[in-house]
Amino acid sequence: MSVLNQLNHELTQLIGYHSAQPRTVTISATGKIDVMLDFTSVDTMSCSVFEIHVNVPSLSQSTFDKLKEWGQKLCQRITYLLENIGPLEYDENAGQVLIRSTPPDQQKTGTKYYEIMLSSHSNGNFSLKRFASQKGQSGRTQVEMQITHEVLRKLVEDLVDTVP
Repeated sequence: MSVLNQLNHELTQLIGYHSAQPRTVTISATGKIDVMLDFTSVDTMSCSVFEIHVNVPSLSQSTFDKLKEWGQKLCQRITYLLENIGPLEYDENAGQVLIRSTPPDQQKTGTKYYEIMLSSHSNGNFSLKRFASQKGQSGRTQVEMQITHEVLRKLVEDLVDTVP
């Protein structure tokens, strides 16, 4: 079953789901790639996703150039989220590529942004998260991504299709 067919099936099964405790759904793609989505709410048109994990065993202990290549492809393809994403930091010594919203969503009360961390030391596990920070307070908090089913389908497909 294709990635999109699996995702459509899971979304249909989850309609009406709402919980503070995320429900993780795993979608398997060719090349032994797994996409795990942590849903907190699903209705007929949209959903709240706390985090998206991508497991790519073939990239475990990958070279920095491979991570950089994947990061560049992701930034070129994923142009439809609330903010554009772009590379923020390339750290060859740590084997990490940090991608964030460029620019982040700036509101009077604070800032929200997407973050993707690609790391050669993560055993092939990578994540997409959304964070918020409040003006006048230090630190940040992970928040849910509000996304339509259509955008989620495209996002999952792009995450899988860009793997080097």
